[in-house]
Amino acid sequence: MPLGGRPITPKENQKMVYEGEIPMWMPVWLKDNQYCWPDVVLEHPEYERDGVDWWGTEWVWVEIAGGMMVKPGFVTIKDIKKWREQMPCPNLDLIDFEGDAKLQTARYDNDRMHVFHLTEGLFERLHEAMPFDKALLLFYEEPEAVQEFFKGIADFKIELLKKIFEHYEPIDYVIYGDDWGTQRAGFFSNEMFREAIMPQTKRILDFIHSEGKYVELHSCGLTQQYIEEIIEMGCDAWTPQAINDFDRLTEKYGRRITLTVPVEGLAEAESEEDARALVRAFVEHYAPRGRIIAGFLMNPDPVIAKAADEELYAYSSAFYQKMRAAAESV
Repeated sequence: MPLGGRPITPKENQKMVYEGEIPMWMPVWLKDNQYCWPDVVLEHPEYERDGVDWWGTEWVWVEIAGGMMVKPGFVTIKDIKKWREQMPCPNLDLIDFEGDAKLQTARYDNDRMHVFHLTEGLFERLHEAMPFDKALLLFYEEPEAVQEFFKGIADFKIELLKKIFEHYEPIDYVIYGDDWGTQRAGFFSNEMFREAIMPQTKRILDFIHSEGKYVELHSCGLTQQYIEEIIEMGCDAWTPQAINDFDRLTEKYGRRITLTVPVEGLAEAESEEDARALVRAFVEHYAPRGRIIAGFLMNPDPVIAKAADEELYAYSSAFYQKMRAAAESV
């Protein structure tokens, strides 16, 4: 649904956030922007059904997780040194991007930013091709082969992005997805992260920036230990899972990277008045900290959710107006 009646477009407003300027209002994640989700990009089976992806890996839907996972016991790569033979890269020239793009771009609201989600990052693709414990051990047993694998997958990701940018324009930013943590901590030490994960990941992000696009990171887990590396790689934005410390992250890093922050307690709000109060407190706490985007404004009662959305726009607009006035008077 178009977001009308605003002083500037949502696209212009979100760019202000990414550029570290005081916006006109606080954007809402994936409301002030719009997904481009090509049906022909098969990093998972089509339409999230049980089946095989581009790489020959078999996936199944797991109801309790609300998502796809590799079929237990399925192995695509048995020898990392022979990965190109055992898991050949898809031939993108055989994909009908042009036909699919006609369907996707017809749905665009050009007042909003369009985002392409580059799923199944380097580490995810490695552990989806073999048992998870074996994938982790390879970082120590075959570090050079792991880097060769990551380089090959990064090459493919860049070629895929070229196709997306050619056929699905305008794409304003890319969500790069690669899960790096558990509920307790990251999978890797920071030293291992820098040595093994960063080089080829940064090459992908550098390519995205070279095309004039922004980058948002999607990385599940308690991964805040990598925040310096995330910023160093050039991520413009990050949407951390709720187990991360938003207070610490926004206080220390809110002016260096855009952070999507949930409105705590909103899902449990029992009245419009409660929801509006939560939103006002949220804006007052986080807006002065820098580049903030609000998470989904969710509540089981659609009337309460709508009240929260209205309050966020109205209250953050007035709040940012005061911030701009204060900054101009200095």
